[in-house]
Amino acid sequence: MLDEKDSRILEILQADGRATNVELARAVELTPSATLERVRKLEERGLIKGYAALLDPHALGLGLTAFIFARVDDRDDIVGSAEQTAEELAKLPSVLELHHLAGEDCFLLKVRARDTDDLYRILRDELGQFKAIRGTRTTIVLKTVKESVGLPLDRERAGE
Repeated sequence: MLDEKDSRILEILQADGRATNVELARAVELTPSATLERVRKLEERGLIKGYAALLDPHALGLGLTAFIFARVDDRDDIVGSAEQTAEELAKLPSVLELHHLAGEDCFLLKVRARDTDDLYRILRDELGQFKAIRGTRTTIVLKTVKESVGLPLDRERAGE
């Protein structure tokens, strides 16, 4: 699916989204115009979804990370209700990630908060407005060892 040069371009852009086209071209040993064309094709194919700055949550006063497991009331489980709940949960600014699960819980949310009081507010005010949510379990992160938005592109690990 990806040749070595495309993989290298993606690795560099994941590590530094501000890498210039000239820097990319040097790294993959292509001309700047050929490199730019490759980047555009990667964008067109949807492999590059966008570019963003990575912010320090602690510097912004959002040092508490929590994972919230949420169950949706089965009695109100009509076609589309879980999807509608997911769409509304995804709109909450405190929800950084939202995953629909198989198993006992319906959703897993990753949230950032200032402190436990702020987390309580999120649970009470933001999640509490959802009548379909019949219960939550919250796990507070004590220390983050690794957190990454980068995807592994190592071709050997991918079995190629």
